[in-house]
Amino acid sequence: MLDIVLRALALVGGIFLVISTLFGAVRSFVLPRNDNVLLSSWVFRSIRVLFSAVASLGRTYAQRDRVMALYAPIGLIMLPIVWLALLSVSYTLIFWALGEGHLGRCFRISNSSLLTLGSEEPSHNMWANIVSYSEATLGLLLLTLLISYLPTMYQAFSRREQTVARLDLRAGGKASATELIRWLDRTNALQDNPQQWQDWEQWFIEIEETHTSLPILSFFRSPQPGRSWVTTAGVILDTAALITSSLDQQANPHLQVCFKAGCVALNRVARFFKFEEDAAHSPEDPITRASFARAHEQLREAGLDLHPEDEAWKQYHELRRRYSRAVVHLARITMNPGSELDNDWLANKDNG
Repeated sequence: MLDIVLRALALVGGIFLVISTLFGAVRSFVLPRNDNVLLSSWVFRSIRVLFSAVASLGRTYAQRDRVMALYAPIGLIMLPIVWLALLSVSYTLIFWALGEGHLGRCFRISNSSLLTLGSEEPSHNMWANIVSYSEATLGLLLLTLLISYLPTMYQAFSRREQTVARLDLRAGGKASATELIRWLDRTNALQDNPQQWQDWEQWFIEIEETHTSLPILSFFRSPQPGRSWVTTAGVILDTAALITSSLDQQANPHLQVCFKAGCVALNRVARFFKFEEDAAHSPEDPITRASFARAHEQLREAGLDLHPEDEAWKQYHELRRRYSRAVVHLARITMNPGSELDNDWLANKDNG
C-alpha cells in the first residue's frame, strides 16, 4: 500500500514539474507581456549573487563592468539547462511511478529520452514509451524555443544600442544634457526638427515593450564600458526637463510626448524589478540645486534665452520626480555608470 501511495505521489509530482517547467518557458519567451516567472527569477537571482560577489572584488568600474558583462549571457544559457534538469528529474519520477525499475535506471531512461541518445529505453508498457517520446519532444521544444528567440533578443539589443551610440556622439563622453542641448541648438533642432524627439519616443516605446517582456535584456551591457541604456534614457529625459523648465521658448509638443513616453517606460521597467514609487522606500534623487545651477549657467553661457533660475529649478525638480527614482533604481540594479548632471555621483559610484 505504501509503495502504491509513493508511486502515485511521484507521478503527480513529476507531472506537476513538467507542466510548471513548460508553462514557465512559454511565459518567459512566448507570452507578449511582462509576466514575472518565478523559476526564471530564481535562476537569474542565484547567478546574480555569484556575479555581484565577484564584481565587488574589482577596484574600478571598468573591472566590475567586465565581470557583469558576462552575467546576462550566462544567465540566459543557464535557463534552458535548469529547464532540462527539471524535466530530467520530473520524468525520472514518472518512469519510477510507471514501474520501470529502480531510480538509477529511471534516471538513465529519462536522460536518454531527453537528450535523444536512445541508449536506454523503457520496456514495461506502452505508457512508458509514450512518456519517453513526450520527454524527447519537450526537450527539443525547449531548446528550440530559446534558440529561436535569441535573434529576436539581439535585434532588440542592437536597436537599443544604436540610439545609445548616437546619443554618446551628440551628448559627449560624460553624457551631459547641457551638451546635448547645445548640439540641438547648433543644428536648429530645438524647435524646427521634431524627428529627433519622435525617434527617441519610438526608442522609449521599444524599451518598455522589450525590457518587460524579455527582462534579461535590461542586463545586457553596451559594447563600450562607458555607455549604458539607463544613462542614455536619463540624459534624454533630463534634456527634455531642462528645455521645458529653463529655456524661454514655445512649448514643443513632440518633446512633451517623448518625455511622457520615457517616464512611462522607465517606471514600468523599474516596477518589474520590484521598484517602489513610495518615496520612503525608493532611492533618493542625486541631482542637487548646485548641480542644476551649474547646468543653468552653462546654458546661459551658450547664449540661450532662459527663465529665472529659481522658477526653472522648481519646474525642473517637479519634472524629475516623474522619472529620477526609476533611473537611479535601474542604474543600481544594472550596475551602470551614473547619469547626467551630477558628475560627483558618478565618481562616488565608481569609488564605492
